[in-house]
Amino acid sequence: MNEKKRIVDLSVDIDPDFWEPQKITRKIVNHKSGADKLGKSYLYFQSVSFLRRLWMKIVKPKKYYIDHRDFPDGMGLSLMTYSLTTHTGTHIDAPYHYGWRSDKNGLQKTVTDIPLSWCYGRGVLLDFSDGNTVIDSDNVQKKLAETGHELMSGDIVLINTGAYKKLGKREYFTDYQAVNISALAWLIERGVRVIGTDAFSFDRPFCDMIADYKRSGNKDVLWPAHFFGRDHEYLQIERLGNLEGLPNATGFKVCCFPVKLKNADAAWSRVVAIID
Repeated sequence: MNEKKRIVDLSVDIDPDFWEPQKITRKIVNHKSGADKLGKSYLYFQSVSFLRRLWMKIVKPKKYYIDHRDFPDGMGLSLMTYSLTTHTGTHIDAPYHYGWRSDKNGLQKTVTDIPLSWCYGRGVLLDFSDGNTVIDSDNVQKKLAETGHELMSGDIVLINTGAYKKLGKREYFTDYQAVNISALAWLIERGVRVIGTDAFSFDRPFCDMIADYKRSGNKDVLWPAHFFGRDHEYLQIERLGNLEGLPNATGFKVCCFPVKLKNADAAWSRVVAIID
């Protein structure tokens, strides 16, 4: 890459030590066990019957596989298995995640249907980290005017709510700013396809929405920003990080390609800003 360009990581860690509604687990196969596993690869990849494989293990096994004692330094290759949801860490929600209207056929885009051209474009950062400003259409327009940026189709809008500071704690999921659907509507009308936040969700904390619904019986208070995507196709980037690391509100490109999980509702992304 050109030496005049700089990359800023806007993703958060996926850490088993973080507090999560659905805990992240990690299983580690160390280098010694990894060597033994590699040494038995003959058994895994040969096209033989179960009985033949069992015989190979029992009768003269050294003839068919090796173990860590045969590897340099007694070590092979490590292996780790993570268990987590598609919505853990920095990730992109595909339209399929939002659901669809009951009178439609449900053909919403999954992760592997998303045009990759949507995931690379000019970025603009809107700072709402003071925690006192509602993230609605009027205030989005005011913040955008402060940047001097003229919004264009294909731009990627990033919203800093300050939630990143609570990452890893229970409060990260219960105390953050939501994005009003008036802001989403205004941005999408201008050709924005991808909008990101450093918060856990675009919608209010789960308990707040459910409590409002139980009081009012109004279904519109339940996940409005997500369900807005049933009628207006757009991508959410949730759980961004380090937005404070961007030196300016404009003058950078955003790259947010999702991991290619076939037909998934969402996928993890190593989101970065590329600054000239």
